[in-house]
Amino acid sequence: MFTTTLIAAPGSGALETSLVETLASAWGGSAARWLSRGEAAEFDMPACPDNRWTVWEDMQALGIDLVVQPSEGRRKMMLLADMDSTMIQQECIDELADEAGVGERVADITARAMNGELDFEGALRERVGLLAGLPERVIADVLKTRISLMPGGRELVATMRANGAYAALVSGGFTAFTEQVAAQLGFDENRANTLGIENGALTGQVAEPILGRAAKVAALEDISARLGLSHAEVMAVGDGANDLGMLGLAGAGVALHAKPTVAAQCDIRINHGDLTALLYIQGYHADEFVTG
Repeated sequence: MFTTTLIAAPGSGALETSLVETLASAWGGSAARWLSRGEAAEFDMPACPDNRWTVWEDMQALGIDLVVQPSEGRRKMMLLADMDSTMIQQECIDELADEAGVGERVADITARAMNGELDFEGALRERVGLLAGLPERVIADVLKTRISLMPGGRELVATMRANGAYAALVSGGFTAFTEQVAAQLGFDENRANTLGIENGALTGQVAEPILGRAAKVAALEDISARLGLSHAEVMAVGDGANDLGMLGLAGAGVALHAKPTVAAQCDIRINHGDLTALLYIQGYHADEFVTG
């Protein structure tokens, strides 16, 4: 048995009853269940349709995300999340670079690295090197004035944890940011890279080994083993090429507003919904959301 979930942008009301019922009928599905009227609905069907991705493209044009997945085991017991451009709306290193006067140069490297065009570890060392001499106090300023949470993040973490799941924030960014973001959102733990700091200023170096793609996979394996969970019980979410390893290993790997080359390698793609979409695809009704 498979379940199809249709999700529109929050507050858009773009998901019409006729569209849901027509698709359910075409795919031999059950009666639709509304998870949030005008925003999210789902239905069950006996098999995964052959024209899934053609219909997905049609839905994208209407501003609607479509997810097809096995019905069994949809609710996950662990959330493994990237931070930059996933749980927050910015790339922390780009914001630091902007303060250092090298914003445009670093942002270009970041974009290429996240798209898989550059080696992540090498690109991170190069970008951090450009921050040498930046006062440590700038980190607190950036956190206060430049960093904003991704919509739906509080609900995602709080709802999954209220239902027994474990939440880990695993970032290729820096602990100076993940510690704060994890605390704000209620994550159980966080892992990231450590910036070198001496005499109140960034040294331009990052502690080795660098937490990149392989380290995110290791985090999934380590934490799930510690908790006695299978990989199938994990939901991972990210947007960059360094997230692909954990997205592929998790039972549900979600490409959230991801780079095109990243999204193309994932079966679950959220381009219009916010982070609450990750609750809808697990079958949660909006009335079950916990605000944290």
